[in-house]
Amino acid sequence: MQDQVNLGALLDAMRGNPPLVQCITNFVAMNIAANVMLAAGASPAMVHAEEEAGEFAAISGALTVNIGTLSPGWLAGMLAAVRSANHAGKPWVLDPVAHYATAFRRKAVAQLLELRPTIIRGNASEIIALTGGNSRGQGVDSRDPVEMAEDSARQLASRHGCVVAVTGATDFVTDGHKAQRVEGGSPLMPRITALGCSLTCLVGAFAATAPGNPFDATVAALAVFAVAGEQAGAAADGPGSFSWRFLDVLATLDAETLTAKARVVLA
Repeated sequence: MQDQVNLGALLDAMRGNPPLVQCITNFVAMNIAANVMLAAGASPAMVHAEEEAGEFAAISGALTVNIGTLSPGWLAGMLAAVRSANHAGKPWVLDPVAHYATAFRRKAVAQLLELRPTIIRGNASEIIALTGGNSRGQGVDSRDPVEMAEDSARQLASRHGCVVAVTGATDFVTDGHKAQRVEGGSPLMPRITALGCSLTCLVGAFAATAPGNPFDATVAALAVFAVAGEQAGAAADGPGSFSWRFLDVLATLDAETLTAKARVVLA
């Protein structure tokens, strides 16, 4: 186990000064992502219009960008927000949902990568494809195991000077030099729509809390999800009961429990 005390301290710090996080996410994810953020202790704002996205990014603690339900107008808002966040020195997180599926998505994610995300969070298929590898992804679903994407994640982090998180049964986080794995969660989690998108938003909340340490911020967010998912899954009868139990566990999870239950190991 590593840095468990720090994980608890980051959770307390995030809740002690709840960050305003601009979450440009998809239509499917908006409601669950907002509820996850509120339960965890952060303040979400689903602001995406080009006319205000840039202005709002400047006053937010962090920005998250998810291309799940992409359109030209939303892309314009994303680019405006990212440029503003960069100008203001605010961290931002890229979630390249199914970026390999269409030419429009490929062009959009290339534009976003040029603007140097602080953190990239994706499933194994998305991360493999970002480095030009052949993934087995289909739509938003990953068909590659996390371990197959670890080398791609290291390459991506080194190439773009960012932290990369590959999430799945066991998560992998790297900045191109150091790396850690986060164990936990529940097999029910992939059966709940937009939980991964919600995790991206929570990564943004921790990045706002520790803007100088995006690696630890990412690990902390993933550890919170892993511990909450494991506890909710142990009591759930299926996806429906898991959903509300997961929100309840997020809301009641404290630093002591996170420290005791998180399973973070060197990779």
